[in-house]
Amino acid sequence: MGCNRNCGLITGAVIGAVLAVFGGVLMPVGDMLIEKTIKKEVVLEEGTIAYKNWVKTGTTVYRQFWIFDVQNPDEVATNSDKIKVKQRGPYTYRVRYLAKENVTQDSENHTVSFVQPNGAIFEPSLSVGTENDTFTVLNLAVAAAPHIYTNSFVQTVLNSLIKKSKSSMFQNRTLKELLWGYKDPFLSLVPYPISTTVGVFYPYNDTVDGVYKVFNGKDNISKVAIIDSYKGKRTLSYWPSYCDMINGTDAASFPPFVEKSRVLRFFSSDICRSIYAVFGGDVDLKGIPVYRFVLPAKAFASPLQNPDNHCFCTETVVSNNCTSYGVLDISKCKEGKPVYISLPHFLHASPDISEPIEGLSPNEEEHRTYLDVEPITGFTLQFAKRLQVNILVKPARKIEALKNLKRNYIVPILWLNETGTIGDEKAKMFRSQVTGKINLLGLVEKVLLGVGAVMFVAFMISYCACRSKNGK
Repeated sequence: MGCNRNCGLITGAVIGAVLAVFGGVLMPVGDMLIEKTIKKEVVLEEGTIAYKNWVKTGTTVYRQFWIFDVQNPDEVATNSDKIKVKQRGPYTYRVRYLAKENVTQDSENHTVSFVQPNGAIFEPSLSVGTENDTFTVLNLAVAAAPHIYTNSFVQTVLNSLIKKSKSSMFQNRTLKELLWGYKDPFLSLVPYPISTTVGVFYPYNDTVDGVYKVFNGKDNISKVAIIDSYKGKRTLSYWPSYCDMINGTDAASFPPFVEKSRVLRFFSSDICRSIYAVFGGDVDLKGIPVYRFVLPAKAFASPLQNPDNHCFCTETVVSNNCTSYGVLDISKCKEGKPVYISLPHFLHASPDISEPIEGLSPNEEEHRTYLDVEPITGFTLQFAKRLQVNILVKPARKIEALKNLKRNYIVPILWLNETGTIGDEKAKMFRSQVTGKINLLGLVEKVLLGVGAVMFVAFMISYCACRSKNGK
């Protein structure tokens, strides 16, 4: 009887030890299986989960616009007063709903090339008004004229055309005209062939962005989705030195197994440069643990604050010898038009930038850019890209509409918030196919290890107690 009891206790202890060892072994083996599966599914080739969502996003993407309506146009043009603006919006469009086109795999270089068609559909139910709402905004053509044509004689000729067309420093335009283009009366009088259509995003509809060529990850998963070239080039020809390099992905996804210490680099054709985001916190997105990466203030800092930005400062007058910060001059990629990009309401900009403008209220939570990235796959499951479009206006003695100005203005035209969040059905599928399986495997590992350890210890204690009792 004693033998049977002792044998049973020893058998229980052995079973517990086996379970504990199996649970311990399952940890590295399970991690290896997960890694193998993820590496297979994030490759950008037909048949993978990543490819299906990459060709055409399953997320509804909206682009909201807020327009800065100028309240005192006459006082600014006549007396060079501060510009008083009132934000109006949001006006919402659905974008990025078209699938990538001309998708071509290069098996030799392990890349895939494509173009991204552009399109925007107005969403009245998500907007405060219609596309026919009217705003008082800067006259884009008049403001750009002295920057593009610096010769005094040419400016004198342009001034006569501006007067003849009855154009001025400011104009009234509908939302649709401002965003997507209108026939400018001043440019229509220019006696040589130029584009006479002006708009902040003109041309957009029925155009494409690219050609992009990105690594498909077939040979090296750490390079998946990273851009190899854009429009056939590896540099942009806009900036000196390394600032001109195209670094990172297009922000829709990143190489898998993202760590919090990683700096996520991505290229944005909207701002004509590569930029980066750093870890900002953990977020639960519809039951999926994600890492939130945010655009840091130092990304738009002056060279004094961030020496890495020295090659983004391309002039010394407006930038006060490169001491101003928070705005980026992208005129070189806008055919010489004086376009400056910033965060909304000049968030993180130096005081001299916002000083001539009244009516701004920068807010970190409302105006920052962030990416919510699922760390195992590297997929971006939620994002908010927030940017402001500004135009530089300088005094111009030969152009009457601008001759009374006594200072430079970086005039905010609008700011946008482009957002996308994984849908409920997609989130459910992601939980079942990815995070659910990983969590289940982790639970099994812990249960086996825990139950096995408890069984081993309990049976061994019972065995020792029994032996001690029998020995008395």
